[in-house]
Amino acid sequence: MKKILLTIAALAVAPAAFAQVEIGLKVSPSITYLRANSTSVNSFEGESSKFSFGGGIFMDYFFGQNYAFNTGLFLTGKGGTISYLDRNAASSPAGPRIEQKIAMQYLELPLTIKLFTNEVAPDMRVYFQVGGSLAVPVQTRINGEKNYIDAFDGNNETSAGSHVFDIDANLIGAVGAEYQLGQSTKFLAGISYHHGLVDLDRYYEKNRKFSDVSIKNSVFSLDLGLKF
Repeated sequence: MKKILLTIAALAVAPAAFAQVEIGLKVSPSITYLRANSTSVNSFEGESSKFSFGGGIFMDYFFGQNYAFNTGLFLTGKGGTISYLDRNAASSPAGPRIEQKIAMQYLELPLTIKLFTNEVAPDMRVYFQVGGSLAVPVQTRINGEKNYIDAFDGNNETSAGSHVFDIDANLIGAVGAEYQLGQSTKFLAGISYHHGLVDLDRYYEKNRKFSDVSIKNSVFSLDLGLKF
């Protein structure tokens, strides 16, 4: 019994022996786009992508020599251009195809695991990162404006922020490398993909009564950072 208790204690203490925290800053120029779809009546489609920029502070909490829990706080740009047919089942089959550029800024909290290799070159390690994030929109613009006037709905004017759901959730996958610059300074570079899970639409189904509209975020980022 004593040996069992000692073994359990050793396993509990082992992670603490490796535990260390590394804090850094990261910037992420990104290509973002919107995945849009609906029924054929309105035929929502994702059109062009947009260049966005994000950045913030992050923390790697190591619970093993090559394993770390990663979190932080980032200001992240997302969005893109969508198009749709402005008609409904009761109207004429013909309808104009409308393009709409949506730009959003989110305050984002990542919750991921980073797996590091041993050194693949002097002072260099490769990492793989998987997990998710939660985000809340802090600013939205439609066609560059804070308000949207719908010419096909009696020129009804709404806040651009009211078109977007109040929270977003994403799956994250990333790969990159860290290079040791000094005793406690590291440079990192990587690429990541952020796959939005939440339907952002709060306008077309609610206000225009369109059916089965889905608009979701996607982001490809170049991640550049420094740990201190």
